[in-house]
Amino acid sequence: MDKFVTRNEKKTADLAPAEKSNAGSGSNPPKSQPKRKYDEAYLGLGFTVGVVGADDRPVCVLCLKTLAADSMRPNKLRRHLETKHPKHINKPLDFFRRKLSEYRQQENQMIKSAAFNRNAQMAYFKVAHRIAQCKKPHTIAEQLILPSAIDMVSIMLDETSAAKLKAIPLSNDTVARRIRDISDDLEDQLIEKLRDTRFALQVDEATVSNKDCLFISYVRFIHSESVKEDLLFCKYVQTRATADELFKILDSYLIEHDLKWENCLGFCSDGAQTMAGRRKGLQALIKRVAPKAQWTHCVIHREALASKQLSSELNEVLTDVVGVVNFIKTRPLKARMFSALCEEMGADHTAVLFHSEARWLSRGKVLSRVFELRVEIRAFLEEERMYDAAGKFSDEQFLMKLAYLSDVFGKLNELNLQLQGRDKHIPHLADKITAFIRKLEVWGRHLDQGNTDAFDNLSETSETSTSGATPVIPCIKQHISKLTELFQKYFPNNSVQYDWIIDPFNTSAPADFSSAEVDQFIEMTSDSTLRLRFPVQTLSEFWLGVQ
Repeated sequence: MDKFVTRNEKKTADLAPAEKSNAGSGSNPPKSQPKRKYDEAYLGLGFTVGVVGADDRPVCVLCLKTLAADSMRPNKLRRHLETKHPKHINKPLDFFRRKLSEYRQQENQMIKSAAFNRNAQMAYFKVAHRIAQCKKPHTIAEQLILPSAIDMVSIMLDETSAAKLKAIPLSNDTVARRIRDISDDLEDQLIEKLRDTRFALQVDEATVSNKDCLFISYVRFIHSESVKEDLLFCKYVQTRATADELFKILDSYLIEHDLKWENCLGFCSDGAQTMAGRRKGLQALIKRVAPKAQWTHCVIHREALASKQLSSELNEVLTDVVGVVNFIKTRPLKARMFSALCEEMGADHTAVLFHSEARWLSRGKVLSRVFELRVEIRAFLEEERMYDAAGKFSDEQFLMKLAYLSDVFGKLNELNLQLQGRDKHIPHLADKITAFIRKLEVWGRHLDQGNTDAFDNLSETSETSTSGATPVIPCIKQHISKLTELFQKYFPNNSVQYDWIIDPFNTSAPADFSSAEVDQFIEMTSDSTLRLRFPVQTLSEFWLGVQ
């Protein structure tokens, strides 16, 4: 008798708390039902086995219906066969084996079909991404890309493989939706990175096609121990592009995506009053909500402003060149005739380029192309009986001024490109500006000696001139002097102030550092581990590591 009591007490101890109370009250505890396993003999009743979750479930090979797990009993399986499929009660085992084989084959086809649909989805996402990158019309996918892909696959592989490509949906609307999906996903990833990190903004306002006004914002932030840069948004300005309207667009975007103004540490823009105004400009509005944000005048805008002014003599040459270019380019017939003339004369180019004030590299490229085609342009103007304009392209002083302008704006274009790109920081850009100012000073001293070697086109033209470059040197020297003055005005800070950032281990602490900052600087520059890391890391990676 004692053994039964002991056994019951052991069972009670193993029960859950709710079950213990039931056991103590005298009620019968629920018995756990053992799970039945599938038997091969069940195939004779028309059933195979399928797995749903962690349970084995009987599956009818005739109607493909999946029964409950507790139906894994011969009597329940036989009842299903007799009630649902009475015509197949006395079928032999081979009949059910054939049905099982058909079921397995159908199951494999469904798996392959699902895998193919996933591949097709990935394919049209990649096609949509390439169309967006190339800025092509969305209809190009259905009209060109897909037919071309089908032709290539049918020729290189077989018609069966080519037929599979037809399942890829590439209609105009589908491509547009996929591009929006990709854009939304990239934006979500960027916003997720920005939510808990500090960032700096760079904004600009641009007019497109003399009608649409766009407000563009870039963002720079720290992610994965490196500095990242990305496009934040590009929005249409519906009304006037005032500081209040631009701030409303920027503030609404940050609020909509749950970004905090407290994390904004920097703001970069051009020097327009709308952007840079200290009282009513966008700079002032941003500083009200982000007191830590420091405004920076865009280096590229400053370089463009410094190189914009010309003397009256050089500006006259530029105006004449623009007039000739417009005469050729704005008339299709003239453009075709000029192209035919260039081909006949064996020129390297067959067209001149448009000049646009909104494009900073435009002026240098236009002048260089006109200088290269100066002989062809003169011949064309003579054919068009524009003898006054053609005579200027025969004037030695005009050609030397044109040669100088093409040279100096080519050098300014090189500087402009050096100031662009990723992972550019103020110390690096200050070095480029300082180097260019020093070059201007050297070029001015060389011109005092009559030396024009720094300007290739001018030097080449002066060699064929009877009087050399002497008549135009005063005009050129005046422009070089003015250019130097403007660069020093727009870039007053000397690059020496950034030496402690570029090379902290060989530079003393700046004089404007506080005592605590000097102590921190000394501790950092005395750290041998940091000294070893400095040569093998980029500037941003090193200072992020120090931080």
